Amino acid sequence: MGYKQQIEQRIFASGDDALEIIESWKANGEKIVFSNGCFDIVHRGHIDYLSQAADLGQRFVIGLNSDSSVRGLKGNDRPINNEDARAFLLSSLCFVDAVILFQESTPYNLIKQIVPNVLVKGNDYTVDQIAGSDVVLNNGGEVITVELTPGYSSSSIIQKMAKDNG
Repeated sequence: MGYKQQIEQRIFASGDDALEIIESWKANGEKIVFSNGCFDIVHRGHIDYLSQAADLGQRFVIGLNSDSSVRGLKGNDRPINNEDARAFLLSSLCFVDAVILFQESTPYNLIKQIVPNVLVKGNDYTVDQIAGSDVVLNNGGEVITVELTPGYSSSSIIQKMAKDNG
């Protein structure tokens, strides 16, 4: 099987589609780590954050906001890259085991469905602000915030591009 097929096999249109593989990982005793985001323009800060998250378990799952979800959160001019492109890029990272699209503004329902062992967000959130933290904690899991790399954000990259072209 070629790399492109391997990448595509790690992309799931919904939690329902990914549940079987996630349950098999759990049955093997593997620790499932989950994080989420829009990941519109992937940059160094994202890679730092995601790789730190992946280090916290044996399997790393990313919940990815769908295009309609991103528009609801960031406005009609976003996302810059569509959900297929964003999912493909994320699933090509060597430390990512699954990318699951979700339609809502938060991954709460997805987290409730897959019940990861570890839920990770950047330290710009507190545990009580993290969607799904109650689900993970009530099931004996951990909620961890990781240090963000200063100076990197998709919004600042977009602003810089607009300024440079204006």
